[in-house]
Amino acid sequence: MRSLIDIQELSVQEIDELIAVANDIIAHPEAYREKCKYKKLATLFFEPSTRTRLSFEAAMYELGGQVLGFSEAQSSSASKGESVSDTVRVISGYADIIAMRHPKEGAPLVASLAATVPVINAGDGGHLHPTQTLADLLTISREKGRLDNLTIGVCGDLKFGRTVHSLIAAMARYENVKFALISPAELKLPSYIKKEILQAKGIEYTQTTDLSAAMPDLDILYMTRVQRERFFNEEDYLRLKDSYILTPDKLRNAKADLSIMHPLPRVNEISTAIDADPRACYFRQTLYGKYIRMALILKLLEVA
Repeated sequence: MRSLIDIQELSVQEIDELIAVANDIIAHPEAYREKCKYKKLATLFFEPSTRTRLSFEAAMYELGGQVLGFSEAQSSSASKGESVSDTVRVISGYADIIAMRHPKEGAPLVASLAATVPVINAGDGGHLHPTQTLADLLTISREKGRLDNLTIGVCGDLKFGRTVHSLIAAMARYENVKFALISPAELKLPSYIKKEILQAKGIEYTQTTDLSAAMPDLDILYMTRVQRERFFNEEDYLRLKDSYILTPDKLRNAKADLSIMHPLPRVNEISTAIDADPRACYFRQTLYGKYIRMALILKLLEVA
């Protein structure tokens, strides 16, 4: 039995295989409609979510399986003080696989040690979000036709942005990938990620507060929102929340084939005027999330 807590638990070969399966699902959906018949997915979401939870549910339904679970901690026995370990030990008897989101970093890892079925980390605090990263990799692969030789700009909240942390960890394993780290000084990428991933692997990166200056070199621009729920101080959030707003005029010096990505939800960091731009692929990105989660469920359940 295998779980997925951190994207780095998957080898490059396994990621490539998951992308291949997702592409096959997109091309031949009818071949997968009963792959998980009689299997049940439990979605244990101790923190609010729209896309991640519903895409997991849609993924399982499209594989012919069933779904049970809850969408907030108040709906579970956690509100009575039950531990994560006890919750998943019980749910392991009801479901074949668990997708879990939790505000505490490390909670899905604790869950995986107690569960007797596979556990998928659907986001833990400001730490990791491996299935969003798989969705991002499938998006990049389909938009660019490759996962190497790319310059990626990550913009916004790089301190608390778990999607950014996981994306950097994953893309750092591909050849000739460079990063532009664009953020306010207070929301810079944590030094441990720079040290343990970028510097340890000799990956080229720049750090700037100026999105316009970084724009001309980018193959991919990965925008993120400043996350109110990660701040201890409302004043700091209000001061930083509009640090970067992507508007059509800011794309004047961008490449014609730039791919604009965002894990969503957006607040106002991407103008809706950009939605019609063919370079905007954030809504396609959410759809790819469903397909890659289908591929991952198949892999962890060892369904051929």
